[in-house]
Amino acid sequence: MEDLTSYLPTIGKTEGKIVLITGGTTGIGRATALYLAELGAKVMIVGRHEKELEDALSDLKKINENNVFGMIVDVADQKGVEKIFQALDHRFGKLDVLINNAAIAYESVMDGSHDDRVYAVGTNITSYLLCAQEAAVRMKENGSGHIVNVGSMSAEGREGGSSLYVATKSAIQGFSVSLQKELNPHHIKVSLIEPGATATDMQGPDAEELKKKVEAEKMLDASDIAAAIVYCLCQPNRCNVSTMQVEPIMKDEK
Repeated sequence: MEDLTSYLPTIGKTEGKIVLITGGTTGIGRATALYLAELGAKVMIVGRHEKELEDALSDLKKINENNVFGMIVDVADQKGVEKIFQALDHRFGKLDVLINNAAIAYESVMDGSHDDRVYAVGTNITSYLLCAQEAAVRMKENGSGHIVNVGSMSAEGREGGSSLYVATKSAIQGFSVSLQKELNPHHIKVSLIEPGATATDMQGPDAEELKKKVEAEKMLDASDIAAAIVYCLCQPNRCNVSTMQVEPIMKDEK
């Protein structure tokens, strides 16, 4: 029987691993970056806003100043993604883990302009495809790797009034399952994490209201999902956590 510590996140399992996190400056991505830095990983985060990047890097450098790095990039843009991986290659020389986490909120397909909808699809779907492709090329050369796609329970709940967002997260669900079948034979793991309602910027700007919902167990904290991601990354080589759904114990009825 395997010792229980073989399955638990501990220092050593991720120590020295090169991790790229999109949407890594806020919310789930930022919380995951902090946990992995504490566990000794070398972390690169990317985001869209300078102030958020500076804040995240400030906290990360308190943990491990020499092994954290970040840049401002629009992951919906192919050239932007190419810049990310060029910078990653220059700084670290390889990639062990990709966490596809960048996403923006969007409601109905009836809302906004055509350009708005195209941008939402680009961020929530195309960026995952672009980053996964670049990561897989490098991981195949290494003979190992792990891609984590952060989706959403919206792919299951399919709430009315959120048709475009639901479409993007349903796409990530299907993409992840298919990608597992493509990459597992190359010793590359693919995990899909689907959070329920989580208190991040995507839920709105009222931080006090979000805090109340977390305390009432109607929403998750970003650290809850970060812990789930770290758990997936720390399993024995033979184990691939293919899909994990995490939702608050109390449903917030609207």
